[in-house]
Amino acid sequence: MRIEKTAPFSSFFASTLIPSLASAPAMAAELPQLDASKFAPQVIWLAISFAILYIVMSKVALPKIANVLEQRSILIDGNLKRAEELRLRAESARKAYDDALAAARADARERVKNVRDAAHAEAQKRSDGMDVKLAEQVKSAEANIAEARAKAMGDIKAATAEVAAAAVEKLIGEKIDNAVVDAAIDVMMKEMA
Repeated sequence: MRIEKTAPFSSFFASTLIPSLASAPAMAAELPQLDASKFAPQVIWLAISFAILYIVMSKVALPKIANVLEQRSILIDGNLKRAEELRLRAESARKAYDDALAAARADARERVKNVRDAAHAEAQKRSDGMDVKLAEQVKSAEANIAEARAKAMGDIKAATAEVAAAAVEKLIGEKIDNAVVDAAIDVMMKEMA
């Protein structure tokens, strides 16, 4: 298969290039641009071609290129102005955001302070109320203790009076008056206190 693909190419190569290569020395002998007698017409045609090319370029191509460059410049300037406006708006939005954030933080701090102060005041109020309540309970407890002590002392005094009267009666064999026993017990209790 490869031979079949290359065979048409090789036949084309052989049929077109070989004859042109064979006539190359004849063409080289007839190069007009190297013939000094033909320089003048070539220079004239060069000037005419240059003039036509210059006119076409200056009247058609260069104005179009200049117009495209100007349009690009206008577009780039517009984009730069828009980018600057957007940057300013973004900075303004960022500043507004920062201000709003600072205000929110200040508001939050103020609210926390108010809640803390209210909680402290409520705790102080409860503490004061509790102190008063505890003071009342202490007074009540002290009164109960004093009453219980007085009752206990009275019971002790009565029991002591009975025991002392019974002991004196056993020792002496006579019954002593309760008033005398009570007076003696009162004297002894005062000395102990």
